[in-house]
Amino acid sequence: MPALRALRPFAHREYRVLITALAISIFGSGMWAVAMVYEVIHLGGGPLELSVVAAAGSVGLVTFLLVGGIAADRVPQRLLIIAVEGANLAVVATVSGLAMAGLLELWHLALGAFVLGVGAAFFFPAYSAILPRILPPEDLLAANGLEGTMRPLLQQAAGPAVAGILVAALSPAYAVTGVAACHLLAFAILNLLHRQPAAGAEVQDGQSQRAKTSLRHDLREGVSYTVRTPWLLWTLLWACISVLFLIGPIEVLVPFVVRDQLGGDARMFGFLLAIMGVGGAAASLATASFPLPRRYLTVMMVSWGAGSLPIAAVGIMDSFWAVAAALFIFGATGGVGMVIWGTLLQRRVPPHLLGRVSSLDFFVSLALMPVSMALAGPAAEALPLWLIFLVAGTVCPVMAVVAMVVARMPADELAHPLADSDDFAEATAPAESSGSGQPGPEQRGVT
Repeated sequence: MPALRALRPFAHREYRVLITALAISIFGSGMWAVAMVYEVIHLGGGPLELSVVAAAGSVGLVTFLLVGGIAADRVPQRLLIIAVEGANLAVVATVSGLAMAGLLELWHLALGAFVLGVGAAFFFPAYSAILPRILPPEDLLAANGLEGTMRPLLQQAAGPAVAGILVAALSPAYAVTGVAACHLLAFAILNLLHRQPAAGAEVQDGQSQRAKTSLRHDLREGVSYTVRTPWLLWTLLWACISVLFLIGPIEVLVPFVVRDQLGGDARMFGFLLAIMGVGGAAASLATASFPLPRRYLTVMMVSWGAGSLPIAAVGIMDSFWAVAAALFIFGATGGVGMVIWGTLLQRRVPPHLLGRVSSLDFFVSLALMPVSMALAGPAAEALPLWLIFLVAGTVCPVMAVVAMVVARMPADELAHPLADSDDFAEATAPAESSGSGQPGPEQRGVT
């Protein structure tokens, strides 16, 4: 049954430990987003100070993301994940203690946000790389779908809601203390992961060789693999274009659509973003409930491309429900594509490169987000909103088609079928262009 397929990863003890800790940590991150804002305000800060603190976290994340990918391929991922959660705990606990003692200053918050950003830069690649080592390939789609369902519900809804209640009822310092409690619990749970060395002499030899190479060599190796793998390269190129054209209009210009075309306020804008998040969560869960599509690259690119089309009409819509439907579709199709994408990275990228390729993926997306938002305002000064949304909503589908054609994705997915059944371990998948085959069962031990 589809519902049971989505729950299959929970049959594995290591996954249950990991996902429980991740859920608690994500919930804490959602609380931090609200607690940090009101702590800045409590200290007398305004929009400028809040921007500095928020930017510090982004700088830490983007600056160290590629290094985090290299570390995920060099260092045992279990130890890396535990170390990151321990660092998160130390930072937030320190901020909480200073806040409770009345000694907290704005630079403390900025420094704490920077360290949390650095931690995220190491966590994301390590988490992506550890999943194929603790789960069989046929359960990876469900695991990625569950994460895609959990993240918006906990980080964008439940966490901020609880933090808001604590701030209103007590003070921002108590909300920060709640974040620290989340990281403490997540850290304790992560230490329950079994200490298992990487199985197989080949994997151990690979780690030993990488330990002797330079960081520049490791980064160049990851970039080289990405460039010579067409489906991977062109998907990342499409992601660059989509982030550049879509994020700014949605984050910066939709509020003006709400004000000028719908007659709404900040509450309506927040509700529209929530609807988009619900669409992503529902679609992620649905994707997790079914097997990986045989035409996985086609389904992924069509979902992303077609899902961008409704955005083209947002600039001329004067109905709340029409805008809500457009954003729901955009969120849902984005969720489908992201679940498949994460699964493809884990099943088609060689294990010794997965951390670096995952970090390149995150880096490409995150690096262009502030650029897109910075360009949206000046663009709106020079061009009408309807034209900006029209371009954003049509460029991305066109580029999705271009990516599929140039990378020959339909032929590629037929040449590299990914069986999605309980006897997957008995099947042999064709090797990638680099000569690396699919990770075998002996490579799935926690490292």
